[in-house]
Amino acid sequence: MSPIAARLERLPFSRFHFKLLLMGGLGFMFEAIDAAIIAFILPVVRTKWHLTSFETGLLGSSTYVGFLVGALFAGLLGDRFGRRVVMMWALTFFCVLTFANAFVNDWHTFALLRAIAGIGMGAEGAIIAPFLVEFVSNRYRGAFTGALAGFFSFGFVAAALIGYFVIPLNPEGWRIALVIVSLPVVVLLWWRRSLHESPRWLEIRGRHAEAEAVVSDIERQVERTGVTLSPVVPLAGTTVSYEHSGSFFGNLKLLWKPPLAKTTLMTWCLWLSVTFCSYAFFVWIPGLLVQHGMTITKSFSVSIFIYLAQIPGYYSSAYFCEKLGRKTTIVTYMGLACLAGIWLANAGSDTTIVLASIFMSFAMNGVNAGEYAYTPEVFPTHLRATGMGTASAFGRIGAICSPMLVGYIYPLWGFAGVFGMTTGILLIGALAVIFLGVSTTGKTLEEISEAEYGSLRPDAQSAELRTAK
Repeated sequence: MSPIAARLERLPFSRFHFKLLLMGGLGFMFEAIDAAIIAFILPVVRTKWHLTSFETGLLGSSTYVGFLVGALFAGLLGDRFGRRVVMMWALTFFCVLTFANAFVNDWHTFALLRAIAGIGMGAEGAIIAPFLVEFVSNRYRGAFTGALAGFFSFGFVAAALIGYFVIPLNPEGWRIALVIVSLPVVVLLWWRRSLHESPRWLEIRGRHAEAEAVVSDIERQVERTGVTLSPVVPLAGTTVSYEHSGSFFGNLKLLWKPPLAKTTLMTWCLWLSVTFCSYAFFVWIPGLLVQHGMTITKSFSVSIFIYLAQIPGYYSSAYFCEKLGRKTTIVTYMGLACLAGIWLANAGSDTTIVLASIFMSFAMNGVNAGEYAYTPEVFPTHLRATGMGTASAFGRIGAICSPMLVGYIYPLWGFAGVFGMTTGILLIGALAVIFLGVSTTGKTLEEISEAEYGSLRPDAQSAELRTAK
């Protein structure tokens, strides 16, 4: 392992890491608010614009078309040009477009702007985890990334509160909600100016002096808190320096070459199943409760409790990611989500639906925390953002399809059809992790790459990258 990686691995969790957690976590939170607020806007604009069930589902899916594009190109751009610049521009993009969306007057324009804003949201969500995980020691990497993803839950709860207290105030409350969602992002954007580029990425690009300067500054920040750093201990694992990176399609090609192909297939299946089921549930549940007979106000108030269940789901999963391992945690929570889906499929009364929904919310977000902790670890550094971005992008196909499918299936088969479908898809994702997933617990990022992809020797990789340009 290079001295840069060894120096990062010896760092204790410090104020520097907590600051990273807040910067990245707040990005996830604002993304979640923006993604979730549509669930509370849909019942209002459906009536306002006289939308059919399918058109409502199409409107719910529009954001995730942009998510797909943003997630894909964030990963590819992040490996080529750096993680930090992508994260800054993604946040700016989605902030501006969300603000503009508050002033439209027809559902077609609304859907178009949601799709364009989704490019920024998708890029933000795909780049945060592979960027920040490269600063963190393997001793707490799983818990850190799980806790980072846990900020999604605060975003969903905030969206539910805005939906309950703001949207029903007047017929234009949904516009006020979108303005509220977009403005705080500006503060986060200003705060992120102090972020360093990933020293691991700088090193594999051959920018050793910059990587050294970043790590030295981090060490000074840690030492200023009174911590005495231990001597650097050489660790196992290979670090390869690349003066140039492959082309976009060249990096995609590398993901599908053995032995990475198995890992790529596993992450794509995992993200597709989880994202499909998450958005089928969270985008539609307030509207489904209304269609089941609740008033809009009551469904929004109940949704607050459903979304609150995300918080223990995320943070219990972050804990178990370190104690049980990423694979075990992901599969366990997917099993719990399947049980919740079966419960919802057979639910009859309002009380049963709400209790089953709370259980589903807890379980699904336990899976989300696990996948965010796991996915960046299973790819080597020079392909980490591409691997994470393409998995996230492929998963967005599920986010695009699921709201429309729910809008089509619910009138025909009700809760049984919707949640029977989600249960089956979750089982496919769980099987992919069980049979194709690799072990990452207790290993540094370099050790994982060496153990799983040791056959990708430096000279062979360099040749691949040269021919892929």
